[in-house]
Amino acid sequence: MSDKKSPNISPQHREYLRRVKRRKRTIFITQISLLILFFALWEVAARIGAIDPFITSQPTRIIDTVLNLYRDGKLFNHIAITCVETILGFIFGTLIGILVAIILWWSEFLEKVMEPYLVVLNSLPKIALGPIFIVWIGAGPSAIVVIAMTISVVVTILEVLNGFLGVDQEKIKLVKTFGANRVQILTKVVLPSSLPVMVNALKVSVGLSWVGVIVGEFLVSKAGLGYLIVYGGQVFQLDLVMASVIILSIAAFLMYRMVAWIEKLVVKRN
Repeated sequence: MSDKKSPNISPQHREYLRRVKRRKRTIFITQISLLILFFALWEVAARIGAIDPFITSQPTRIIDTVLNLYRDGKLFNHIAITCVETILGFIFGTLIGILVAIILWWSEFLEKVMEPYLVVLNSLPKIALGPIFIVWIGAGPSAIVVIAMTISVVVTILEVLNGFLGVDQEKIKLVKTFGANRVQILTKVVLPSSLPVMVNALKVSVGLSWVGVIVGEFLVSKAGLGYLIVYGGQVFQLDLVMASVIILSIAAFLMYRMVAWIEKLVVKRN
C-alpha cells in the first residue's frame, strides 16, 4: 500500500514498507547481477580456452543459434508446440487430480482402498510408462500430453487430498450442526480452506508437466524444444542443445510466475 493511498499511515509503518521495498529491490538486483556474472564468466572462460566451447558452448554462440532459428522461422514454432503440450498436460493433470481427490475425500472407504495404489504410483517412475502410452495412443502430441498429465496427476491427487483431510474438523462439525449436507461442506468449508494447498499443488505440477513433455518429446516428436535437444545431441550441435535448454528454462520460469501470480490473487481474496 503506497503512502499516497494511505495518508493516515504511521511514520513507523511507512518506514517499514520502504524497507520491504528496498529489500525486494536489492534481492532482484542481486539475482540479475548473478545471472549476468554467470554468463560473463562463461563467455570469458570459453574465449580464453579455459573450457572447450564445442563441449560447453558459450553465450555468443547460443545467441547466434537462437537468431538462426528465428531467421529460419522455426523458433516460435518449436516454442509454441512445447508450451501448448505443457499447458494441456498441466490443465488436464490438475483438473483430473482435483476431481479424483474430491472423490476420495467423499468416500472414506474408497480413499482407504486406493491409498496403497496411489503410494505405489507416486513412487513408480512414470517416465517408464512413456513407451506404453506411445504404443496405446500413437506417436504424436496426444501421447506427449498424456505422459505430462500422468507425471503430474498423482502428485496433485496426493497434495490436494492431504489438504482436504487436513481441514479443521471443528469447522466441519460446526456447519453440520446447522444442517449442512456433504456438498455444502465441500463447497463452503473444504474447498475454500484448501485453496492454498491446491495452489501449492499447481506450483509442483508446473515443473512435473515440463518434465513429462520434454520426456515425451525425447521419445517421439518431430518438433518442440525436447526434439531440438535430442537432435542437437545426435548431430553434436551443443549450441543448439544449450540454446534449447535456456529457452526451456525461461518458458518454465514464466509459467511458474503465472501460477505464483494466481497464488497472490487467492491469498488476497482469503
